[in-house]
Amino acid sequence: MNRYVNWFIAMKTTMITHINRVLLLTVIPCFLLCIQTAVAQPHKAKIDSLVENGGYVFAHSNFIIAGKNENSRFIPASILKIATSLASLRILGPDFRFETAFYLTNENDLYIKGFGDPSLTSEEIAGILANLKKQGVACINNIFLDAGAFQLQPTGTNEKSLNPYDAQNAALAVNFNTIHFTKKEDGSIISAEEQTPTLPIMLRLGKDLPPGTHRIQITQNMPDILTYAGQLFRGMQQRLKIAGDGVIAEKNIPEILTPLYMHKSRKTLEEIISGLMLYSNNFIANQLFLTCGAYKQGYPATWQKGRSTLEEFLSTLDLSEKQIIMQEGSGLSTENRVTPATMLKILQAFQPH
Repeated sequence: MNRYVNWFIAMKTTMITHINRVLLLTVIPCFLLCIQTAVAQPHKAKIDSLVENGGYVFAHSNFIIAGKNENSRFIPASILKIATSLASLRILGPDFRFETAFYLTNENDLYIKGFGDPSLTSEEIAGILANLKKQGVACINNIFLDAGAFQLQPTGTNEKSLNPYDAQNAALAVNFNTIHFTKKEDGSIISAEEQTPTLPIMLRLGKDLPPGTHRIQITQNMPDILTYAGQLFRGMQQRLKIAGDGVIAEKNIPEILTPLYMHKSRKTLEEIISGLMLYSNNFIANQLFLTCGAYKQGYPATWQKGRSTLEEFLSTLDLSEKQIIMQEGSGLSTENRVTPATMLKILQAFQPH
């Protein structure tokens, strides 16, 4: 009998100890929250006074400690890139790689079809042409460019801006749709980048600019966007001593052609997003926004497909149009809206990345 009594007492003691431990683990976070709140509250009035037209929310471990207008919608600007990046990682996957298709005719005409790769830089294009050369491409005559994978209406904003952060989106674009060159005192123009040849489009776009080093965007002129891409491929072709010459023009891929080479971006989506977030790159953000729409709803990509796809994704986070409106993915549009509480929820979902 004593053996059973001792067993019962031991079990009861263990249970009490366990219950006390559970109670302690429950009380500690609440206690810490009380301390954090007590520390935050005296400063809340000062913080609130700094927010004239907007809102904020301060939280720790999912506990909201302080806030102002946390459920009111405001223009979010570049923090909207967090939502775009999160959606891209969930929809496309962190290992997703953009593709660009290359076709060669019997006449050695090169057709290039873009699908929105934001990482087509001078270095990447040099690698592409080196790869084509290894595959036996000894001559490239006409260069034809197909940007039909994106069908975009003009945004109607910043049409005359030369600012790099206003660069327009396209299915086939190089160097983030920006040109970097130096104009000397005598009016001559050279590329400001060792990796990029001096191109005819630099001479034309820099003609009316003052001496100095400039980085400008290509504007919303699609012919200029494709001219720049074609001239960069041609310049790299000449650097690699691949023979041939001809016109550079926009042209759809003939149905009879099959790809000679499908180029996959060297960077994964996760690596691309790392650069996007580091430099707050508007061009990359909207290339992802548009690609998500095309991935879910089919090409060609449109702004509307991007909007509806992001709206559907945000609904999986229990977010509605009352809490967030995304007209595009970079934060440039003044029609974007989000509440501070919603932004906190998106940030918490993004935390694992």
